[in-house]
This record gives sequence, structure tokens and C-alpha cells, in this order.
Amino acid sequence: MSLKNQHIGSDFDHFLEEEGILAQAQAKAVAKVVAWELKKFQTEQSITKVALAKALQTSRSGLDRLLDPQDTKVTLSSLAKVAQVMGKRMEIRFI
Repeated sequence: MSLKNQHIGSDFDHFLEEEGILAQAQAKAVAKVVAWELKKFQTEQSITKVALAKALQTSRSGLDRLLDPQDTKVTLSSLAKVAQVMGKRMEIRFI
């Protein structure tokens, strides 16, 4: 018995694009990854929020915005500082 693909149609990105929310969804996904990676770094290094904010040259409230997975208004400058403090390199690709 042959099975037909019941998943006929476009992919999820196409659906989000049709709904007009693709860019917003992608921004939220990036914000979640940044927040998760930064929180993971903070935990692994046993560093306080105050110390991490100082290393990032930002305020504690600025750090809280970076740690907020819903905040999509993160600047490239902030991302570059996060990468530097974490000992990583920031890479942006359009694929």
C-alpha cells in the first residue's frame, strides 16, 4: 500500500510570510537564542547580573532586555558586545 504525502502545500516559512509575520517570527527566534545563550553563559561562568552587565558595558536593565526572549529590539552593537564577552565571534548571514 503506497502512502500519499498528506503534507501538501508550502512550508512553515511560506505560511508565516502569507500571514505577514515571517520577519517578526524570525526576530523572536533570534531573541530567544540570544537570551538562552547569554543565560547559559551566565550560569556556566557563575557570574552575577551586575558583573555581567558591567562586562557588557550596560546597565542591569539593559542586561534584562538582552535576557528577555520576547525583546526583539536588540542592537547589533549589543550583540557584538555579547559575543566579545562570551569569547565568541558574531556572524550574521542571509540565507
